[in-house]
Amino acid sequence: MSKLIRGSIVLLLTLIATDACFAQPKGQTKRIGQRQIRLTIDGDPAAAVKLCQKMLEVAPNHVESLYNMAVALGQLGREKEAVAYMNRALAAGLPLGRLVAGPRELLEPLTDTDEFAKLAAEQGSPLVHGPMLGCVTDRGAKIWVRTAEEMSVQVVVSTAVDLSQAIRSATVFSDQKYDYTAIAEVSSLQPDTLYYYDIVLDGKPTLSRPFPSLKTYPREGEAARFQVGFGGGAGYTPKYERMWTTIASHKLAAFLFLGDNVYIDDPKRPDMQHYTYYRRQSREEYRRLVATTPIYSIWDDHDFCTDDGHGGPDVRKPEWKVPVWQVFKNNWNNPAYGDGRRRPGCWFKFSIGDVDFFLLDGRYYRTNPKDAKPSMLGPVQKKWLLKELRHSRATFKVLASPVPWVFEAKGKSLDTWNGYRDERHEIFAALEKGKIEGVILISADRHRSDVWRIDRPEAYPLYEFESSRLSNVHTHGPMKGSLFSYNAKCSFGQLDFDTTSADPSISYNIYNIDNELIHTVELKKSQLSY
Repeated sequence: MSKLIRGSIVLLLTLIATDACFAQPKGQTKRIGQRQIRLTIDGDPAAAVKLCQKMLEVAPNHVESLYNMAVALGQLGREKEAVAYMNRALAAGLPLGRLVAGPRELLEPLTDTDEFAKLAAEQGSPLVHGPMLGCVTDRGAKIWVRTAEEMSVQVVVSTAVDLSQAIRSATVFSDQKYDYTAIAEVSSLQPDTLYYYDIVLDGKPTLSRPFPSLKTYPREGEAARFQVGFGGGAGYTPKYERMWTTIASHKLAAFLFLGDNVYIDDPKRPDMQHYTYYRRQSREEYRRLVATTPIYSIWDDHDFCTDDGHGGPDVRKPEWKVPVWQVFKNNWNNPAYGDGRRRPGCWFKFSIGDVDFFLLDGRYYRTNPKDAKPSMLGPVQKKWLLKELRHSRATFKVLASPVPWVFEAKGKSLDTWNGYRDERHEIFAALEKGKIEGVILISADRHRSDVWRIDRPEAYPLYEFESSRLSNVHTHGPMKGSLFSYNAKCSFGQLDFDTTSADPSISYNIYNIDNELIHTVELKKSQLSY
């Protein structure tokens, strides 16, 4: 065999073992493990073993294939082999929490072994996922955790790094019904103040120094300076998980996940949904980010249903809608989830200083864009949005959509607001009629970071900032008509607010995964006024 041929074979195997040859959806890292575990979920672990073996032949340390091989072998009753692959997966970098989190029923044959029990006793932690910071206000915050078993949860907060003179939350309990998660709330805090915190599980402190920190927001309604990050398109790609470290370094007041956050595309298989969330939540880079940066999240098609899908106007039809919503609730820490059980969804509002954020659900009640009178939001959410906008006295109002507002962002596709023109016109007309100033549009969906301007004949132009390639391999090309577009590397959007000046400002900054500032756009409040 010639050196050239041998070299070509080595290069090919290297590419297969990495993400380099997985540029199309069928081969993206985020999909490989899903295809493997789906077979086990559907009752064919033998087929899962064969699929894992094919990957491991060319990439012996492929973590997801090792994990899924252990799961499948356990289901086949081959516990000794399952344990061997479990150990290989751990040696290759699999966090132990992945084995504790589950899906638990699928993992029982493995986790019931003496070998796993010994491993969990020596290296395990009662804190499986989290803590995740959210629902921060000028007086409090909520902290989400997932535990190894049902147990009591309390948060201890202090301005002192050693947690002396601490404020304690009420005790709550993680519940199997909610996938062993719990949310503890701390209150009676001071505005614009840095605190440190620990998680107490069954009476025992869990975290170690240096303790994670949280910073309360400025007094609601008061002028302030702060930064908020946002983005979508966060497919699980191990080589790009360092994005969370880049974002964490900015010490943001909040980070908004605007959809396609984990890429499930499987609304009828809860175990697939769990598996896909657990991969991300077990990454140390992600855990460090969410422990100190308040997180807010909405979904898009790949998290809620399937590509370009719509839920329809009924609350409980199709029958998978409410269960998918419950899984979403179990894995985030939002101020609200639609209008509660009466009208489930993921829309909500929150404020930082004198800036209001409106995060919208573009899928649960979305109807077919080819219907006579299509709706993306549904009547209840739309009524809520228009009412909240009328009553808002904020300097800036940020309207966050999972899909682009501008019609041209996705060609002729009807999946964006292009398919819901009348409803978008109704919202924009309400802004004009109410003389509502300071409105900024943000969105995700397209795998790039964009700047768009929507001109209105009788009102100030609406600027849209889009960002949705947090960790995706796949990119979308720039579209004609955008003011700026970037897709060379993974990126996120950052909004810098300064409402303390005579003419308050907002800046949109595009940062890539290497923390390089790619582009900046600054707008003054006077440019967003009548």
